[in-house]
Amino acid sequence: MGGVVTARRRTAILISGRGSNMAALLEAAANPEFPAEVVLVLSNKPGAGGLARAAEADVPTQVIDHRGFATRADFDTAVDEVLEAAGIELVVLAGFMRLLTPAFVEKWLGRMVNIHPSLLPSFKGVHVHEQALQAGVRFSGCTVHFVTADMDAGPIIGQAVVPVVPGDTADTLAARTLGAEHRLYPAAVGLVASGQARLEDGHTVYDGDAWTAVTLS
Repeated sequence: MGGVVTARRRTAILISGRGSNMAALLEAAANPEFPAEVVLVLSNKPGAGGLARAAEADVPTQVIDHRGFATRADFDTAVDEVLEAAGIELVVLAGFMRLLTPAFVEKWLGRMVNIHPSLLPSFKGVHVHEQALQAGVRFSGCTVHFVTADMDAGPIIGQAVVPVVPGDTADTLAARTLGAEHRLYPAAVGLVASGQARLEDGHTVYDGDAWTAVTLS
């Protein structure tokens, strides 16, 4: 059953770096009316800059260094155990630079989201802004999607569009896109946490016109 939920969903943010999208989510979640409560920030890198930012916001942090595991599956099992112990209901990937195993993804299917700095399905993977400039597109943007076993291929929840302007470099386009990410991700996570956007039969479905909140330009 869909619909708006009253309890805030216990949410974990997974990071590998500076955590700028994490910071935007923490700012949104500081409002007690936001439907997601961030109760854990987890990183696979001990030196990730986002860990300090989370600690400053009084959010519990944990590091699970992927280098300490023999296999990707072993690492994912360790992450899953921490998520379960924390009572996590929603997993948000924010610059988490690890490919997750199909078993992990299947367990969290419909309860795990990611943001990618392009208008998917265009320009998957890395070096996204270089790809966009090389292709000569006039618009780029970012996409929030449910995570599936195929990289950057899950059902789309929301997108934000930014212009590509003459003289753009990968860095300038990245900076413009990041600003859009910081607006889009909290809006999309809010819809998923409230149940107004959800995964059903391999597609994203929305309550009423909720999709308008995650269609930005």
